[in-house]
Amino acid sequence: MKAMIFSAGLGTRFKPWTDSHPKALAVVNGKSLLQRNIEYLASFNIKDIIINVHHFPDQITDTIKKNKGFGSNITISDEHDEVLETGGGLMKAKDFFDEKEAFVLMNVDILTDLNLGRMIKRHNSSNGLATLAVTKRKTTRYFLFDELETLCGWKNIITREQKISKEAPKFFKKAFSGIHVISPEIFSLIKLKGKFSMVDVYLKLCKTYTINGFDHSISKFIDVGKPESVALAEEIFA
Repeated sequence: MKAMIFSAGLGTRFKPWTDSHPKALAVVNGKSLLQRNIEYLASFNIKDIIINVHHFPDQITDTIKKNKGFGSNITISDEHDEVLETGGGLMKAKDFFDEKEAFVLMNVDILTDLNLGRMIKRHNSSNGLATLAVTKRKTTRYFLFDELETLCGWKNIITREQKISKEAPKFFKKAFSGIHVISPEIFSLIKLKGKFSMVDVYLKLCKTYTINGFDHSISKFIDVGKPESVALAEEIFA
């Protein structure tokens, strides 16, 4: 199985570190976020990984070379011209993936002990196009699922914006964890071009295809999106 780690973001919430470094190289207990997530994937025997870069890309590529990929086979997807977001970034890297095997996507700035092997097994035994890691934690934007944990929509509780792709008697709000397991069939279904988010892809495709949630609320999880998150991350992942 192969994976992609999204590492191209500007990290605007992570200033001042990102004024001179990519967020991927922010350190938690002596290891960068990038190293931790490469090693996390490797713990589930996923060692063929593509990483997209844009912000201070040479720092990331130099770190990978110096550390011999932290034991994994690393390919770089260069987005130096423009950050393509998650959807555009995936499509740029699509030739990296196998045509018949599901793959993993994850954000570089999340840390978790989610049982990825169990999530992959759930995806492979389902009829879903994608499986999304979610929890019951509080946030400002939620995916909306039906009682079978099938994706139906999205909601921003601050702006009250809501996008419903599929009706259900009741919606269950879940916070997305930034980890996806996806079947390769998705590439032929994505019609958007350039810069776009996978959230938009999922909200369009869930009208006719099954996209499942995988609730891992019992797992350790943190979004290391701001400098003040580092201290908490160091407590959780001591």
